[in-house]
Amino acid sequence: MFENYKVFETELAGRPLWVETGKVAGLANGSCMIHYGDTVILACATASAHPRDGIDFLPLSVDFEERMYSVGRIPGGYLRREGKPSEKAILTSRVIDRPIRPLFPKDLRNDVNLSLTVMSVDNDCSPEITGMIGASIALSISDIPWNGPIAGVFVGMVDGEFIINPTSEQREKSILELTVAGSKEKVVMIEAGAKEVSDDDMFDAIMLAHEEIKKLCAFIDAIVGAIGKEKFTYESGELDHDMFEKVFAFCEKDVMEALDTDDKNVRDARMAPIRDAIFAQFSEEYPEIETIYEELIYKIQKKIVRRWLLVDKKRVDGRRMDQMRPLAAEVGLLPRVHGTGLFTRGQTQVLTCATLGSMSDVQLLDGIDEEESKRYMHHYNMPGYSTGEAKASRSPGRREIGHGALAERALVPVLPSVEEFPYAIRLVSEVVSSNGSTSQASICGSTLALMDAGVPIKAPVAGISCGLITEEDGSFMTMIDIQGLEDFYGDMDFKVAGTHKGITAIQMDLKIDGLTPEIIREAFEVTHKGRDYIIDEVMLKAIEAPRAEVSDFAPKMESMKIKVDKIREVIGTGGKVIQKIVAESGAKVDIEEDGTIFISAIDKNAIKAARAMIDEIVFEPVIGAIYKGKVTRLMSFGVFVEIAPKCEGLVHISKLDHKRVEKVEDVVTVGDELLVKAIEFDEKGRLNLSHKDAIPKN
Repeated sequence: MFENYKVFETELAGRPLWVETGKVAGLANGSCMIHYGDTVILACATASAHPRDGIDFLPLSVDFEERMYSVGRIPGGYLRREGKPSEKAILTSRVIDRPIRPLFPKDLRNDVNLSLTVMSVDNDCSPEITGMIGASIALSISDIPWNGPIAGVFVGMVDGEFIINPTSEQREKSILELTVAGSKEKVVMIEAGAKEVSDDDMFDAIMLAHEEIKKLCAFIDAIVGAIGKEKFTYESGELDHDMFEKVFAFCEKDVMEALDTDDKNVRDARMAPIRDAIFAQFSEEYPEIETIYEELIYKIQKKIVRRWLLVDKKRVDGRRMDQMRPLAAEVGLLPRVHGTGLFTRGQTQVLTCATLGSMSDVQLLDGIDEEESKRYMHHYNMPGYSTGEAKASRSPGRREIGHGALAERALVPVLPSVEEFPYAIRLVSEVVSSNGSTSQASICGSTLALMDAGVPIKAPVAGISCGLITEEDGSFMTMIDIQGLEDFYGDMDFKVAGTHKGITAIQMDLKIDGLTPEIIREAFEVTHKGRDYIIDEVMLKAIEAPRAEVSDFAPKMESMKIKVDKIREVIGTGGKVIQKIVAESGAKVDIEEDGTIFISAIDKNAIKAARAMIDEIVFEPVIGAIYKGKVTRLMSFGVFVEIAPKCEGLVHISKLDHKRVEKVEDVVTVGDELLVKAIEFDEKGRLNLSHKDAIPKN
């Protein structure tokens, strides 16, 4: 039945990787079912036959679609079906999009979609890496024009050793989470989170990953050689060359003057009359010019900016290649917010606000990942006014989610443990002005906000971006702290965050076919110098260390541990006991399954009261300890003394005093307070106490 069915097999990191083609999804331009261990993903690449009218870019979409059946779960929520993509799915789509996008022909305008459906998950075999390889295979064997293949691997670092595609257990111990994608010749994409890994170790890990990628690319080439389709011809979206040259000659001088400023508002104002002049001059000869103006002016500006950088060694705002824009930092801006940090770099400005909450505020995750909750959350907002645009606010897009996740990843390695600082932490970075590198400014602003909130971070983290301009002969030029125009018209935005000690996060956006080892090495060098300068000369001058106390408006938090078998007693039937504790103390009480209890309140006295009530409930006497108790009953053989609620013991008549006692009534009465020492539990588990051993002998 399946005449074209074929299977291709290889091995990746000691685990089988095999690809099925010709069995399912036969109407897609290219498709495959890729298996890595027990992880299975259906990868399908499709393209439209013709471009849509008015499209001046490549409309590529990558959808990483998680299916909960892949991990044997029914989705949560009322509908009990998958809804909008999880944050992890969106981030994975971005990671796969970035290495694939630069390898399409620059003039392709047909709609292209990559659909990666996760059908089975083996936690030791990354769905993200499997999906990336599957996407590359589906595109490579299809008739869609694409200059692949690429492949990707994950690198961990355990006990000083690099591990390709570590298992779930190894990832728990790893200090590095590095994803690398590349072609046979170059590295195309880098994304990393790390616990202060050195530049040299990071570089070595990337090079090791590329060696493994070369083998995977050879495997994909073999598949293409066996079943690959001939690429279809397409209608080029390239601008008319003669028209471009005429318009460029007409407006070159005016555009150069317009761009020659470090003020985005001035630049935009100068460009407005140039637009009108171009329309007036060329609308009759080229009626389509109004519909293609944005692409036309983009290429004119790109040509000028790249010529300045490559030939004149000049940056748009007059800076040296290794010079950052003016920097400023400030904390404590908002009176009732738990912590705030404002970081300014040129016309880029980010205000980050920190909120501290109880552990019940952690984010619960419902996805195919093993992670079930998240204590630290970072959200990033970039409203229209930040770029001078009049547009309504919308829910966060993929870019906002990606930038928030990058800042989150950069700061996780320096956060205190739950035991050290038992709070849920949320940061929100508000981009109030944008002219390049807002994600890195949000990292700097977040460090300031955390320190202002009294979060005892291990070290300050700064982020900085490195740009790149390449020439056809292979020569290149890097520049630190790229602004908007240099990002738009350059070849790379290499973002690196870290402490003085090492790297905590990397994200690389690329517009060319890849990076050489020399470019990567230089990017690490310039970004390390940049973040050291930002930390020492800007951030630590705004706030030297985390504040000793959290804000008066932040909840105070304490944690305690009880035995698991005591949890039921603290909660009570139907939650009556814990509700009473909360009502009477005014504190919030959260109990974990392992017996950890988090108590929070604005007033420390409320925490103290709640803790005392819990201590009474879970109290267990310690043999040898001395307690003050109350006499509850008199018996002929001794007295019963309550040393805590629901905990009483017997003081035998012989243990009531150092001298002989004839009758217990001669020594005590009901209601008396008595100092007693816990001496033993009898064979039935009953507590025996002694008064005479708790008092000095006369």
